[in-house]
Amino acid sequence: MRYHLLLAALLAAVAACTTATDDHIADMHADHAHIHGDGCGHAMVWHVDHWDYLHDGHLHFVHDGHVDEHVIPVSAENPADEAPLDQALHADHVHEAGDPAHPMVPHGDHMDFLHDGRLHHVHGDHIDDHGPVTVQQSG
Repeated sequence: MRYHLLLAALLAAVAACTTATDDHIADMHADHAHIHGDGCGHAMVWHVDHWDYLHDGHLHFVHDGHVDEHVIPVSAENPADEAPLDQALHADHVHEAGDPAHPMVPHGDHMDFLHDGRLHHVHGDHIDDHGPVTVQQSG
């Protein structure tokens, strides 16, 4: 019986969100302790029709008393194709997990690095450009 109540609550939460369900990598963070909002310190990434907060490699969308976890979908604007960048762009740094200057962003079935408003994907011996995203700080 508890399973059915949880499932009903989960379906209602997903239905309330205007983002396509395939953009959700997890439908709800029931125990999310951090409160996202103006001045919380996390960058915000524009996603379809709303702002998501970029938090430790996750895109969090706060609505209706809970937090959804989103992912930037693979699209014409943000492809997952092979698109090698000029290596000179990264001559002075390396993209790696934990780099606060280039946080990780979920994109399709992989993670990209946020670099000057673009998604950069480390791929073998090069970096692919996976397109632009609109970013702003939360106050």
